[in-house]
Amino acid sequence: MIRYGYDAFLDITGLVEEQTFTIDENKVVYKCLSKIFETSQNVDLTSILSAAQQLNLSEFIEKKDALNHIKHLMHYDVHVDNIRQHAQKIRKLQLARDLQNELRSIYTELSEVDGDETVTEIVSIPETQIQNACLKYIREDNSTTKLIGKDLDEYISHLKANEETEPGISSGFPIYDKAIGGGFRRGAVDLIGARAKCGKSTLADNVAVNIANRGTPVLILDTEMSQEDHWNRLLANLSGIAINDISSSKFNKEKQLIDNVEEAAETVKKMPYHYISVAGRSFDEILGIARRWLFKHVGYNEEGRMNDCLIIYDYLKLMTSESINNNLAEFQALGFQITQLHNFCVEHDVPCLAFVQLNRDGITRESEDVISGSDRLIWLCTSFSIFKARGQEEIAEENIGSRVNRRLIPVVARHGPGMDGNSIFMRMTGELARLEEIGTKRDAERIHKEEKDGFADQEDPDQDVSDSPDREVDDGT
Repeated sequence: MIRYGYDAFLDITGLVEEQTFTIDENKVVYKCLSKIFETSQNVDLTSILSAAQQLNLSEFIEKKDALNHIKHLMHYDVHVDNIRQHAQKIRKLQLARDLQNELRSIYTELSEVDGDETVTEIVSIPETQIQNACLKYIREDNSTTKLIGKDLDEYISHLKANEETEPGISSGFPIYDKAIGGGFRRGAVDLIGARAKCGKSTLADNVAVNIANRGTPVLILDTEMSQEDHWNRLLANLSGIAINDISSSKFNKEKQLIDNVEEAAETVKKMPYHYISVAGRSFDEILGIARRWLFKHVGYNEEGRMNDCLIIYDYLKLMTSESINNNLAEFQALGFQITQLHNFCVEHDVPCLAFVQLNRDGITRESEDVISGSDRLIWLCTSFSIFKARGQEEIAEENIGSRVNRRLIPVVARHGPGMDGNSIFMRMTGELARLEEIGTKRDAERIHKEEKDGFADQEDPDQDVSDSPDREVDDGT
């Protein structure tokens, strides 16, 4: 910077800072140069001494050793094209020092553990500090501007070699995938809002099964349902036996039903579908759990990119009393959660499907303002859709019948065409925890007509499954 001036300073801005240097003379010189470049583009000894005076550093820099050090730097032989390379090298040395300091801090904090903490809380002490320190430097690898056309040929070659693939991971519901832009994309949070007890957890389980059945790892972070609740639903979904008949052991009376349940269980055990209850945990702790899952069960490909996976968060809400206080409204706390979740997905290059509770307007209105929470929930999500039950008035007015009992309305889609205010009609068979994508209104009307005319299966629809694990479910008889 002393030899080449402001251009060299611009080349390393954001890469080098005062703490990057370990020698005090270099720290002082860097501060002086930063001061000089506020008003000038050239450097000489006089301007360094003047800047030192403005910064109240004259007493230090006018010492004989300091002056000799500056003169040595002014004659140091370095080519302008190598400046950033040298800066990167000392930045890496700073990373090593920072990690050493983090380890000392971790040692101190772990020494204060008294045994009342959970295992997750203890593990998160080293994990969070090391991860945050590393991610700070990892993000810098992508901080240099470049021509937008750089590497474009390689990208086109990739597209040509993978012409059958979608931009994201398919949910198993093709019309929904198309509406949001080709499935769940990396670094993005797709949001679905729903009223309580309309089947959002059934939707979450169906998406998870569709994806895990293709061998792609799925993690569901569940705030309400137990593992046993998920077992009952998955077994019902795959075996065709009602949830209540499974949970009450009624299936045990017939060999065929037993075989169906055992076969479904084998399918579930082979799925890379992971579950954890996050009820009562802080949001930072939940993200720590997701991070460990990525490293342990997903991993990186040969290019250093996270392998395909999906994280499902069911659902965004305040988890602990510490999440809110008198100075922080609930909608603000939820806004912070979606911000952290979005940043997490960007940093780890993974997709997330998150659910959120609709306010009472969500019963009748179908726009983004029905969401319970901050506008930030909408700003940072890649798509926002509403999942709702068809009401009696809708059923009476529309020529679709009651068998098509759910609607999924893509409201906002950053990458996809959306549905122009139209709905994706769906059929939820509650007692089997199954969800079927019927299609547009025209598709639903056609299927209804076929069923009325006797061309389709006339099996009665089953009762809905509540998202509440404590609710009694009708056996469908």
